[in-house]
Amino acid sequence: MRTSNHLIGLLNFLTFLLSIPILGGGIWLSSRANNTDCLKFLQWPLIVIGVAIMVVSLAGFAGACYRNTFLMYLYLWAMFFIIATLVGFIIFAYAVTDKGSGQPVMNRVYLEYYLGDYSGWLKDRVSSETYWTKISSCIRDSHVCRKIRRNVGGFPEPPEMFYLRRLTPIESGCCKPPTSCGYVYNNETFWMSGGGLMGTDLDCQRWSNDQSQLCYDCDSCKAGVLASLKKSWRKVSVINIVILIILVIVYVVACAAFRHNKKMDNDEPYGETRMEKERPSRIHF
Repeated sequence: MRTSNHLIGLLNFLTFLLSIPILGGGIWLSSRANNTDCLKFLQWPLIVIGVAIMVVSLAGFAGACYRNTFLMYLYLWAMFFIIATLVGFIIFAYAVTDKGSGQPVMNRVYLEYYLGDYSGWLKDRVSSETYWTKISSCIRDSHVCRKIRRNVGGFPEPPEMFYLRRLTPIESGCCKPPTSCGYVYNNETFWMSGGGLMGTDLDCQRWSNDQSQLCYDCDSCKAGVLASLKKSWRKVSVINIVILIILVIVYVVACAAFRHNKKMDNDEPYGETRMEKERPSRIHF
């Protein structure tokens, strides 16, 4: 029985360690939200799950060390709901980031992003006027477009160099006009009309050389945010899937060890009684 308690304690210590990358993933998403993605409510479920695993693991570790049955029951039930929640979060993350990706453009290394390529709950959330006002303000305050400027010999880099840049989705969608509009490159965030007919995309009219406006109100900017969220969430989801598999294995082993402990506790009184009955009496009459 002592071996089983040691095993349960070791498993809870392992789950405590597993909570650290989950919590770290939530914190990383939070930093992304503050700096680029700017959708700040999505990281909190992951942070809550990480903290919950950490607290429950400590409860299970204490229950194993002190052989506290209540704490062990609490640990097993709480871990079951945490695993179910983590499964739901992973499914949700893949479901809301399932569609949409950047589109290649001739003679450009960077990709173009179109809102029509996306659909579902996350698109509606990002596109809503209430949320987009906050998101676009966050992107503007992060100065992400100012950071893409480069000088070559004291002058803005030539268009040939800019077209070979691997821009992030937000840099491509928010800091320049869509390629289909026909604007002529002056520098990274200043584009002149080509003199011909502009494309039919409404973003062509939304683009402004005003550095406080640029394409922050463009659908391409919204699509860039969605693409950036998809990229971030997919990275975290891969880690979460690996951790989920390990958590399930740990949980199954912990259940088996707890049942073994319970069986041993139930067998001990019976064993002692049987031995007392079979032990011959030393008093003879």
